[in-house]
Amino acid sequence: MDEEYHALISNGTWKFNADGSMARYKARLVANGKSQQIGIDCDETFSPGFQRSRCDSSLFVYHHGSSTSYLLLYVDDIILTASSTSLLQTIIGQLSREFSMTDLGDLNYFLGISATCSSTGMFLSQKNYSIYILKHVDMVHGKPCRTPTDTLSKLDDTGPPVADPTLYRSFAGALQYLTFTRPDISYVVQQICLFMHDLREPHFLALKCILRYLRGTLDHGLQIHVTSTDGLVAYSDADWDGCPTTHRSTSGYCVFLCDNLLSWSSKHHEVISRSSAEAEYQGVANVVAETCCNVPIGRTNNKHIIWKQNQHQSQKAILISSER
Repeated sequence: MDEEYHALISNGTWKFNADGSMARYKARLVANGKSQQIGIDCDETFSPGFQRSRCDSSLFVYHHGSSTSYLLLYVDDIILTASSTSLLQTIIGQLSREFSMTDLGDLNYFLGISATCSSTGMFLSQKNYSIYILKHVDMVHGKPCRTPTDTLSKLDDTGPPVADPTLYRSFAGALQYLTFTRPDISYVVQQICLFMHDLREPHFLALKCILRYLRGTLDHGLQIHVTSTDGLVAYSDADWDGCPTTHRSTSGYCVFLCDNLLSWSSKHHEVISRSSAEAEYQGVANVVAETCCNVPIGRTNNKHIIWKQNQHQSQKAILISSER
């Protein structure tokens, strides 16, 4: 706490005018940005050449010739990787001249996600976060379940009301964050989140089934392999008229770069499909929009989508903490 406080003082984060009024605000505490005036209580954002990604406002990309660097920012924590060690050190040096920075070395833990790097790739896991959830429901030593859901029945709005809706919503939200590295529970988490406005006991039983499944799959995660391929493969499917209450369909997709799962989703359709073909087309439209949005430099035709990737991209990522 003392180190962060002194870093804030040294960077002039709290700066006052001569009359005692605030001259400069701390960025993370500004909730109503539209009230700021450029040149008075905010200035231009520092960015050494980086461009913000279209698909993620926290991701910034730098291109210069054959050199590429990616910077992922969350408040004052940064993940930085580059195509060469020299470029990596150059960017760190530029950031260090502007802000008080601490180089924490190779990436191993970020926002509850652990990263285990090797010569063949990277394994992302939220095991500790899963254990944290199970501890709060006293299910760390509970009986595991082989599947995350009952495949023979679907949730509807029948059954007695849930006794503690706040507890249900709390753990449903926690499971949503867990889907960052657990695509195997994306569909069932989406299903239990459909009834937040009118919770029933069968919904709570479905949530407990997911937790029991986590109990037996704590070591599961997302494996990212080193690959030189530049082709994207997307899979899509739809469950026509799958919701017994609204009769709307649910579609899902997953996008692969070689053996690497890049993106996945399970989504309830906003309108009722009049046929299974219409439901399938809506699912295909969703995955096409996803691939086009997430391809930084790409082209499309009637056969495939190409992802332009630097073949010499370094697999090293480092974690930086900004003390500003």
